[in-house]
Amino acid sequence: MISARPALERRLLSVLDGAPRRIPFVVGTCGTGRTTLLHALRRERGNRASQYVDVERSATTPERFHRALISSSPFRSADNRAIRTPRDAFQAVLAFLTQARTDAGEPVTFLLDEVLEFRTFESFPGLRGLLADLFAALAASDNSFVLTTRYTRRAERLVREPGPFLLVRMPPLTEAEVRESLASASADRAGTPAGRPQPESAFGDAARIVQALSDGRPAYVRDLCEQMTLLAHDGGADPISALTALFAPSGRLTARCGFCYELRLHRARGYGALKAILDILALETSLTLTEIAQRLHRTPGSTKDYLSWLEDVDLVAMNRKRYEFADPVLRLWVRLYCRPVPPQDEEVAREVQRYALERLAQAAPGALQASA
Repeated sequence: MISARPALERRLLSVLDGAPRRIPFVVGTCGTGRTTLLHALRRERGNRASQYVDVERSATTPERFHRALISSSPFRSADNRAIRTPRDAFQAVLAFLTQARTDAGEPVTFLLDEVLEFRTFESFPGLRGLLADLFAALAASDNSFVLTTRYTRRAERLVREPGPFLLVRMPPLTEAEVRESLASASADRAGTPAGRPQPESAFGDAARIVQALSDGRPAYVRDLCEQMTLLAHDGGADPISALTALFAPSGRLTARCGFCYELRLHRARGYGALKAILDILALETSLTLTEIAQRLHRTPGSTKDYLSWLEDVDLVAMNRKRYEFADPVLRLWVRLYCRPVPPQDEEVAREVQRYALERLAQAAPGALQASA
């Protein structure tokens, strides 16, 4: 349902095939389409010349990861070293990634999704600081690589530009792409007896509203488009009603935001204090360090540490010395669900309306008028 992003795919392919050779490092938070992009690149490169690797799902022990990588690969490698320790297994992984070849003996492309999850191996003997070894090996290899991570700040600290790695930030969907997605959803609905497709030009106002509400994130746009399609059967398919339904206790965005929230917090330090800061920023956004420290009843020094840990996993961002949620939809979820009692339907509707007014007021004035 979400339109393809050929311009972004072409940009990455031109980086891979350009001179001097560079390694794209694609960064973007939850729901920005990093994995979808990698699968599109794999189709473009072909299964015999590229391999997609989900590091987050397969990084268990170095030995097991090595076996899983080799057994699922279409490539061959001349490295046959004996593996006796976790360090041996990790070195074998590096050898395979950097030396693997096609059946014709040509270099290959590895698409490493959530590459920073290699840090899982740092708890094994001899592997502390392994990310530096990994990135150095990839930079020196004749093979091509595309890397992704949801942790933008960590990626920025890890690589320095200019250099062999090129940070590529996942852009939000444009209004035209959102309009195309809405038209696609309408076409899908036309396959049902009650459905009737509409031209893409008919979705101008709705596209502006959906883009504002979703912050242009592909996963949120897809959820809104699909929910609007479902609501259309009952005669009402406006974006705000769709967002309200998605934030019901059993709604898809409720589950999606809960997953992202817990995942990032568990990757950070100071779990309880960090949740308290997120609660504060869910109620009042764009606060200074001093304002947050006062509400938290902690010293500015300790509060600054907490905020740096939240920035490290991209839950908050600082703009002109003021802190706010990096993801406005996640902020709405925290306001609704980080409380002792789940919200009632009328509370969900009220908070979604409040959120919509805030977002549309920040967008083009036409979007606010269209929603009215």
